[in-house]
Amino acid sequence: KAYLQGVPFYVDERVIVPRSFLAEILAGDLFGDDGLIDPARVTRVLDLCTGSGCLAILAALRFPDATVDAVDLSQDALDVAAINVAEHGLKDRVRLLRGDLYAPLGDTRYDLIITNPPYVDAPGMAGLPPECLHEPQLAFDGGADGITLVRPIVEAARRHLNDAGGLLCEVGRCRDAVEQAFPRTHLLWLDTEESSGEVFWADARDL
Repeated sequence: KAYLQGVPFYVDERVIVPRSFLAEILAGDLFGDDGLIDPARVTRVLDLCTGSGCLAILAALRFPDATVDAVDLSQDALDVAAINVAEHGLKDRVRLLRGDLYAPLGDTRYDLIITNPPYVDAPGMAGLPPECLHEPQLAFDGGADGITLVRPIVEAARRHLNDAGGLLCEVGRCRDAVEQAFPRTHLLWLDTEESSGEVFWADARDL
């Protein structure tokens, strides 16, 4: 078991150990009366690169009136996610889909897209700590500059967001690469207790 925000999740060698900073942000005041999005208006959530399903489940718990679509390319990961969805009693609200990013979604639009995609760049992959070598490399490898998947996620996000929605994306140490790739896109960089500038928020209207 691994815990995020005190919530337990089943994990094994088919998925990376849940450690995303997005868990803290989902639980925080980004979503509230003075936040960037009204939680009462969140009825559809998309979790891209869901892995163990931990963020999809946390989103379902955070937004009790929402349904959540959780997408991953790895069937192994989705098999683990299915265990977690069942253990949390969310099979009627969290739908697991296999495919490449937005491919299995058609024209569906969401109030919120969350994603913790692979974002480790080539130097980082060459120096992964020993514990990470026991986890699926597919879930880490973000290409030469770390944002091979971040680019298409950002580029296509607007087509899958409602007008008042937004994208919440974790990119690790790739902030410079993201800002160079999207110089005209307003990105709000968020801090957590243990990170600075590793997660960004983008309003649908800015994408």
